Amino acid sequence: MEASPLTQQARPETFQPKIVQLYEALFKDDIDPEGDKPEGFWRELFLLKPERSSLQEILAKLGPDDVLNLQTQTQQLFFRAVECLKKNSGVAHLHALETLTTFFSAILCKKYTNPSSDIIAVLAGLDQVDSVFTDFVGALDGIIRNGKSMDVRERAVEVVLSITSGAYQTSLLTYFIQRDLFPAIMKFIQECDSPTRVLEPFTLLGLLANYNKFEFQNPYQLRLNDFVNEAAIQKIIRCVGYTCRNLRGQYIDIIQDLPEGWSISTTLNMIGLGAIAPGSKASQKPTYDPEVAKQMFAELPGEDAAVLLGTYDFSHANKLFCFNLVTLPAEKGEEQPISSFLSLTSYLLQHAFLSARATNYAHLSLMVFRLLIEDQLLCKRICSDESKVAVRLCRQRQPFLPVTRGDRILATSVLDTMIDGINHNLRRRLDISLYTLCVGIMLRIISYLSRSRTRLQYHWSELFRSLLALIRFLTTYASDLKTLAHFDSLLDLVVNLLALSLSAGEAFLPTPAAYDDLFYKVVESGEILAKFRDTYNLASRPSNSIGTLISVSAHYKTMLDSGGSKRNLTSTEVAEVIKQGYETLSIQAKEGLDGWERYREADERTLLKKMARATVSDVQVIVQSR
Repeated sequence: MEASPLTQQARPETFQPKIVQLYEALFKDDIDPEGDKPEGFWRELFLLKPERSSLQEILAKLGPDDVLNLQTQTQQLFFRAVECLKKNSGVAHLHALETLTTFFSAILCKKYTNPSSDIIAVLAGLDQVDSVFTDFVGALDGIIRNGKSMDVRERAVEVVLSITSGAYQTSLLTYFIQRDLFPAIMKFIQECDSPTRVLEPFTLLGLLANYNKFEFQNPYQLRLNDFVNEAAIQKIIRCVGYTCRNLRGQYIDIIQDLPEGWSISTTLNMIGLGAIAPGSKASQKPTYDPEVAKQMFAELPGEDAAVLLGTYDFSHANKLFCFNLVTLPAEKGEEQPISSFLSLTSYLLQHAFLSARATNYAHLSLMVFRLLIEDQLLCKRICSDESKVAVRLCRQRQPFLPVTRGDRILATSVLDTMIDGINHNLRRRLDISLYTLCVGIMLRIISYLSRSRTRLQYHWSELFRSLLALIRFLTTYASDLKTLAHFDSLLDLVVNLLALSLSAGEAFLPTPAAYDDLFYKVVESGEILAKFRDTYNLASRPSNSIGTLISVSAHYKTMLDSGGSKRNLTSTEVAEVIKQGYETLSIQAKEGLDGWERYREADERTLLKKMARATVSDVQVIVQSR
């Protein structure tokens, strides 16, 4: 019998998809003698569905020098992908977009000796970079603006995100500055059908608007300033609120901190009889060891916090954005966006000390609130009944502020958040900028309340207790703190805020009892205040009103000492003395205690550059996870 001409090949041990074989053939060490792959190779590469994890794995094994040695292949891949994007037909352009996103995220993050020139060599070569990148950015602009489907347009946004985050410190981004993508990105945002889709294009705008903005007039900054499409602004703000809720949820997954109201079920649980409690059994979150929980908190917030950079830039540039951020109502079953944003800020502040990254994002959020409060029309609304909203504030670390339920005037929740920021970040290497922001926001709110004579129902005693505890801390650790940059500004702010409260408290404190309590606390802290003044030589600096605090304390100390033989007075008796003392008390306060300097972005230049870099790192992680 003749042998069959057909022979059976041995089955391979593992199946390898054809696309992976093509990747390996493209990035093998030896370059094809003819210098280019045949046309059929590229047609097949972009017709097959990308195996992004395999491509990432192949490229991850290559060092910077390896990539430079393979520049013929990398340039071919980039040129051919751009040709696919320009044709914009079939599935090839979608596959080209996905391939480019993975390619950029793997190639651009490597530590090249000369980042700009090396990356240009890898992608296009110096001779062709202008023509190729002009075509590339033009093709992306067209797809983001008018792509065949929202999925394809979203993939194009991801490509721009991957190259923007990967090449942020290089000159390649000038091509995205010269070709203004703002109209295309905003058109995409307007046509998005969910907040999740808005996140990436808005994050991209934040990166583009921050690129070298202190070195030249960034056109994206000008676009943010002039933008008046309220429907698109509201979509962005809802995306910010949605993202903030998700980021906050990551903190709550570690420690559930919602204070429970009284019920039969909670009472039975407290005494160990939860098994017989009525009602459905809620799924219990795992309880983590404190050290494990601390390590988990140190990894937060998640990478989607990159949205805060764009939120800051839009708030700084655009009054209409600020107005909508404060006033946009909640959608059915959701939180109001400003409530979610403030809630996340409180979680960031309680855990800011755990990492520089969390601290930086807390700074960004605080800068947004500073901008909102400095707008007097918005501040009026924030301090009025119009702004009433429920805000879930972080209660994951002691000391806790009093539990408040239901809708509250927004200013009270902002003040609570600032108090938490002060209470939970006391360190010998104090973050002066963070504390200056927190105390400065308090000063601006109290300044508005006193000028407008708006009495705010609030637990003021907690605010004054925190400020005096801060003074005690500053006095105790003076040797560690004196050398910190801009420390004098913080000292003046704290002193002047207390002096303003003493001199103008009748205008904004809700009851005489609240005013009495402030005097009681200042009198009680008399010795600390005197030591504080002497430690920092505050009496010789005209920029603060320490004399007001000392004179009030001294006035009442004299009255208390003249009370005869009874030396240990009760708190009630001291309160009575305070009331009697008003008649003979003369508060000599400095002029302009309720004044403050407007926000100047140039003053925060170093921090904002640091924040842009942190956001770039987070976006790189987001892109690589695609």
